[in-house]
Amino acid sequence: MILYNSSPVFMLSQMSCYRLQNILTALPACINITYSPQPCYFTFTSPPSNNSRVLCYQVKKMEAGHHDLSKVTVAGDPQLLQKKIDAVRLAGPSKLQVIADFDGTLTKYFVNGRRGQSSHGILKQGNAEYDDKRQALYEYYHPLEFSPTIPIQEKTKLMEDWWGKTHNLLIEGGLTYDAIKESVSSSAIAFRDGVVELFEFLEERDIPVLIFSAGLADIIEEVLRQKVHRSFKNVKIVSNRMVFDNDGRLISFKGKLIHSLNKNEHALEMAAPVHEHFGDVDGPINDNASVKERTNVLLLGDHLGDLGMSDGLDYETRISAGFLNDNIENNLVNYSKAFDVVYLNDAPMWGVVKLVSQMCSTVN
Repeated sequence: MILYNSSPVFMLSQMSCYRLQNILTALPACINITYSPQPCYFTFTSPPSNNSRVLCYQVKKMEAGHHDLSKVTVAGDPQLLQKKIDAVRLAGPSKLQVIADFDGTLTKYFVNGRRGQSSHGILKQGNAEYDDKRQALYEYYHPLEFSPTIPIQEKTKLMEDWWGKTHNLLIEGGLTYDAIKESVSSSAIAFRDGVVELFEFLEERDIPVLIFSAGLADIIEEVLRQKVHRSFKNVKIVSNRMVFDNDGRLISFKGKLIHSLNKNEHALEMAAPVHEHFGDVDGPINDNASVKERTNVLLLGDHLGDLGMSDGLDYETRISAGFLNDNIENNLVNYSKAFDVVYLNDAPMWGVVKLVSQMCSTVN
């Protein structure tokens, strides 16, 4: 049963959490949803009369500016987290940088009740033959990427082969920038609530944001363009960048190949500010040297491997925030040990907004 102002709205049976989210999007935007108990969003109880699952939680009106995420936030060591926050605050915003994964971190894991798409997965190059070839590569290499028995050096070579073959297919298949625009326009990809506010907060304080992705920078920029409709002077994308001819056709890739096992600060020379590509050249540009001088790091990721994004950076304090989007029961222990704070069940970005506001607050 769903309660809104203590009145029943729906009675549901045999409905998963994530299908229920699709229904919740139809509720008024002025309300906030409080989920119980921790760590899950929803309370499941089994009535004695049958095997149905009844979902019970309460919807309450949202107070302006208030986002209660206590039910979906887990800190493995709250005292250590607070100690790190205090250290970053004492050093000041000029020493802070943010490193963020893109897919499943800045973007929602579920969109309209279904699994959202990745920046790589949305691409349709307008050539069914080559789309099928890229899908075949995915089906072969993806299980190898997560195989626990393949040594890291061998796996790294496999990832280089996969990415290299995929990029070659994009060139051979005649990918155009118009196809990228169309792919993004028709995609099921969306940013978490609070991402824009986070970027704005950091931009106002000249805190650089490095978006690390093993995907394609041009697609990520187009997602920002279509979904956010603005650029941020402090945001850089560390990802594979395409080179197009005058007709908008892909002819090559620029720089070092970035794949899932080497996306870290060693690849920083690949980064370019988003606003350069949006035509906005006003304001400060954070060059690579100044970024490396920022020795406090807020790292955002949704996989344990994302913790390696800060490799190559000689940091003093790192605060890591993990988004555990699915399979929570099996992964929460490992995530809460690895990350300083974990946000559960495809949570919005408001918890991180609160975190950075604490890190940047005035030292008394």
